[in-house]
Amino acid sequence: MPSDSPVAGRLKRPSWTDPRLLIGIALIALSLVAVAMTVRAADSTVAHYSARDTLTPGSTLTEQDVVVSAVKVPDGEYLETSAEPRWGAVVTRTVGAGELVPVDALTDADDAGVRPIAVTTSLPLAEGLQAGSVVDVWLTTEDDAGARSTVLIGEGLTVTAVERADGAFASGGDTVHVGVDTAGVAAFLDAVASGGALAVVGPGSN
Repeated sequence: MPSDSPVAGRLKRPSWTDPRLLIGIALIALSLVAVAMTVRAADSTVAHYSARDTLTPGSTLTEQDVVVSAVKVPDGEYLETSAEPRWGAVVTRTVGAGELVPVDALTDADDAGVRPIAVTTSLPLAEGLQAGSVVDVWLTTEDDAGARSTVLIGEGLTVTAVERADGAFASGGDTVHVGVDTAGVAAFLDAVASGGALAVVGPGSN
């Protein structure tokens, strides 16, 4: 029995000149290009140096002090591995362990404004005091009459290294290396050599 419904027309294969086909191809191509550019931009990292351990003012930068990190940061702000090595440069401010080494945190040895000086303490050090800590140094002296006086000889100094005395019966106290401004080195050394008792006090400990 013949059907009353119209016979569906046969589908035609799209022609290469069909505008809709050309537009579809163009959109796919643009999408592929955009994805490729995004992936490339995300992978455009540059090798920089990061501090292996805390770098402190007055310390000298060596190859053993750093590790390589691939990161994407503004050009010229941090020490790149492709730049001229700065081994022997002096650190001018604290750079925490794992942080990228800023270019402006290094200076030539002749221009360094801080010198590390060792201080042997008469009192136990506070727990947690380490390289990078900020401390005050106090000197206690006694005159011929037995009167004692205590004065502040160094304020807000950055610790560059700590050497703790070993054993309960170790002779002498702990040794703390602190960064002292070049202009104040002579006065600080005079105070340290005075023979008085030295105490290194961390923030909030006094």
